[in-house]
Amino acid sequence: MTSRLERMIARLITQRACIGAAARRVEHLEGPVLEIGLGKGRTYTHLRQVFAGREIIAFDADLHAPPGAAPPQDCLLLGDFRETLPAMARRRPGQAVLVHADFGSEDCDADKALAQEIAAPITELVAPQGIVVSDRPLSHPALGQIALPAIELPEGIAPWRYFMYETAQS
Repeated sequence: MTSRLERMIARLITQRACIGAAARRVEHLEGPVLEIGLGKGRTYTHLRQVFAGREIIAFDADLHAPPGAAPPQDCLLLGDFRETLPAMARRRPGQAVLVHADFGSEDCDADKALAQEIAAPITELVAPQGIVVSDRPLSHPALGQIALPAIELPEGIAPWRYFMYETAQS
């Protein structure tokens, strides 16, 4: 049986590798990065380093990140993803070069339902050739799943499921 600590290690290593692979794929594109599920800001601070100089917009239900790990107020959208993502998609469709969606919880049924509801607005936000990295599977005709990068985990650590998608080129 895998411990919760081992699962966290696998998740973080996988997450970092996927973000790095996505960054290489979109480095030639112009546009913002979206962080769906700010949480405590750990991934957001990593995105700030990887995408230095790029606009990063974060979404969450409420703010849990400490001041040094929180985005500026004008780059933070608080509220239900089912409302904030469609609203952003109406304002800035097809602009995001990367969407990192980390909204999973321990309630798999709720996560699955949420993923189904937000897949369309996420897809509307992504630029042509943009990448979506998610901790939950997303299903939308405009998203094509791509293989995860090769990830080396410490001995005894089981792989973590993560998902990467690309949008059609235009």
